Amino acid sequence: MEKAANPRRTHPPGATFGTWIAPDGWALRRMDWPQEGGKKPRGSLLFANGRGAFIEKYLEAFAHWHDLGWNVTAFDWRGQGGSAAPGFGYESFDPLIGDLAALLADWRGHTPGPHVAIGHSMGGHLLLRTLVERSPELDAAVLVAPMIGVNSAPTPAWLAPTIANAMCRLGLGPAPMWKTPAAMRQPGGQRQRNLTGSRERYEDEAWWWEREPGWNLGAPSWAWMRAAFRSAAAAFTPRRLARVKIPMLLLAAGHDRLVSNREVARAARQLPHAELETFPDAAHEILREAEPIRLAALARIDAFLDLHAK
Repeated sequence: MEKAANPRRTHPPGATFGTWIAPDGWALRRMDWPQEGGKKPRGSLLFANGRGAFIEKYLEAFAHWHDLGWNVTAFDWRGQGGSAAPGFGYESFDPLIGDLAALLADWRGHTPGPHVAIGHSMGGHLLLRTLVERSPELDAAVLVAPMIGVNSAPTPAWLAPTIANAMCRLGLGPAPMWKTPAAMRQPGGQRQRNLTGSRERYEDEAWWWEREPGWNLGAPSWAWMRAAFRSAAAAFTPRRLARVKIPMLLLAAGHDRLVSNREVARAARQLPHAELETFPDAAHEILREAEPIRLAALARIDAFLDLHAK
């Protein structure tokens, strides 16, 4: 009997990959996976992934939501995945906010409701900032390990932005913040421990990188980190978070080494209609974690959407 293809390494039948053009002309790679065979969709779900990620990294989660009846849309941010091109250096997150606001408006105008958006890590940061600044019409939103604040430990949170600013002033903005030795990148190494307890899901990322080497961005640059600090400081104040009126669910990973759970909890308190769920044993990539954690997180998201996106 022929072995079934790994669904995490195979483009799903029925999904179409194409290009969406941002208002300034930048071409963003996009996937749309509608319901097939005339089936009435549950609604439309848009997923915003994290820094350095690409559509294929979350195919497994997309299949889960598609099986529940959602039309699923995902995309690669400008500067990464299949949307990479010379000329974008992360001096500011503003172009990314412009992309997401325009994409949400276009997507909402061409898909059936209810409309929900899910953002992971940097995608959670950018989705929340878009909600704060642009008020897109959504029925609900989910932020998974959102980068509301960077986990700068062991550097104190008050000092980290100053260091990033200084490195950029020294002309090191485009330089990566660190180099990861090969041993730390291997399955079972420190990078995997920071991301997921699932060896096989961690290995999926490298499998895609072998086929698309340009999708491997490596460590973030000092310019990216400065942009992240500036974006969070300006957008995620108590007054601005209070403007977001839609129902929101925030998921936090108990062992997150990349984002600040303290800031995630603060945002959950200050958003008017937010719920917070913490998964104590999860690393940063909750939706790519070991099976018990991953399934529990998906169940929590499903229950939230069943209640708030009817």
